[in-house]
Amino acid sequence: MMYNEKMDSGKLWRCLIILSVVGIGFASYLFYEYLSAQSFGICAMGPAFNCDAITKGSLSKVMGIPVPLVGLMGYIVILVSAVLKNKKLALFMGTFGMLFCLRISFLELFFVKIICPVCLLCQLDMVAIFALSLYLIV
Repeated sequence: MMYNEKMDSGKLWRCLIILSVVGIGFASYLFYEYLSAQSFGICAMGPAFNCDAITKGSLSKVMGIPVPLVGLMGYIVILVSAVLKNKKLALFMGTFGMLFCLRISFLELFFVKIICPVCLLCQLDMVAIFALSLYLIV
């Protein structure tokens, strides 16, 4: 019985590592969009579905720091916490990341009225990270 519980825990940590790597990919893409002059790919789907609010618009910075860079650093810390199997840090970062993404999604929908497709993917990824980290600590 104890062996199966440890195996399940190991699988959950691996899932957390995979989710954080996926998040690093999303955040890197948004950071590249932030640095580039013109949007392309999934970030250029039309006037209501684009990443410009996050990468170039009014929501692109928090306290002078680019939002995609905040996300990138957050996912890197989550990856480190998963590799080190630090439950408390994983839960803290998962909670912070989920709230940060929810704030961005709320501002996108109700203030700038633009939906960032990559940001929605980040939100889904972060909810999964939060759920896994919460399950690991309980």
